Amino acid sequence: MATDRNDRRLAAPGDLELVRDFVNTLDFLPDTDELDAPANLASWLIEHRLVAALPTLTGEDLARVRSLREALRAFLLTNAGFPLPAEAAENFDAAVGSVRLRTRAAEAGSVELHPAEAEGLDHAIGRLVATVFVAQQDGTWPRLKACAECHWALYDHTKNHSAAWCGSQCGARVRARRHRKRRLKDSA
Repeated sequence: MATDRNDRRLAAPGDLELVRDFVNTLDFLPDTDELDAPANLASWLIEHRLVAALPTLTGEDLARVRSLREALRAFLLTNAGFPLPAEAAENFDAAVGSVRLRTRAAEAGSVELHPAEAEGLDHAIGRLVATVFVAQQDGTWPRLKACAECHWALYDHTKNHSAAWCGSQCGARVRARRHRKRRLKDSA
């Protein structure tokens, strides 16, 4: 495990934590995927209050959600300074293509973005997309990043926006690789 996955210091503010939790349903280091079956996806959606009733989902729905998750992870890696793979935008667009959003006037004349669907997978995906949009507007999005080592999503709370790793273990692995590489270069 790269870090204590329950470390609240990695948590994002407000609804952006939902996006971070979603991306972190796949943990590369122990190679575990919370969304390994349609039933597990349905349970995750209920647990995170993205749907009110347990939906019946298919393998196609699962593939769509996993594609969205990996597109978002690619966006978070871009926030961490990595280039955005061309397929990430295409995968995002394909996963959210059927989702419809609507606006609604809120208190003090502000405008809110909400899923147009009242329930189901499109509603859940719409909530995630609306959250990303709001984070991009309020300036919190660039601070949501993926660890340069293990790709775990984290929120950069540092003053200078310089967080690169989810924890000291990932940083130590990167530094150790750099050290070994320098030693090999020096001995050659």
